[in-house]
Amino acid sequence: MNIPNSITAFRLVLTAIFIAAITMQEPWANMLALVSFSIAAASDWFDGYFARKLNLVTSLGKLLDPLADKILVAAGFIYLSSNLNSKGLCPVWVTCAIIGREFMVTGLRQIAVEQGVVLAADRLGKWKTTFQLVFIITCLTNIAFKQIEDHNWFTTFFYTLSKPENYLMPIALWGAVALTLISGWNYLWGSRDLLKG
Repeated sequence: MNIPNSITAFRLVLTAIFIAAITMQEPWANMLALVSFSIAAASDWFDGYFARKLNLVTSLGKLLDPLADKILVAAGFIYLSSNLNSKGLCPVWVTCAIIGREFMVTGLRQIAVEQGVVLAADRLGKWKTTFQLVFIITCLTNIAFKQIEDHNWFTTFFYTLSKPENYLMPIALWGAVALTLISGWNYLWGSRDLLKG
């Protein structure tokens, strides 16, 4: 367990805290969900940075890092499609498309491994993840700050910015959808020869 892998493992712990927080019906739990998810999202950059900087890329890291990302993003989108506290901020079909794309890419990579081929990461993948994380954090900010009774300039700014009728949430959502579908198609098209075998 080197530094990058420890950060990735910590992201899984934060994901568990996030999942626990969103099941509670308390205002403080919404803030905990926002903080734990945001730190987990930021840790995705740090583990990759340290792995490259310190030359600590390992097989365990190659397994854990994308797995932790997928679990975190899936948990966020499933919650935002529910009516628990989020009031269905994300359409169910969007969540299905995003999770379905991840299953498809995982399956394609397994087929590629069995045929001795390395399926290169799609360049749009990081942008896709960025838009997904921005959308989820924007929604969590809206949910958490909506509960605050006495707003100051700080909370008012972020609450206003995170409202569904403002530009950030819809741009992040539809950007995530577009990049999910495009990158998914790129993987499928790039693997067409593998699927013939």
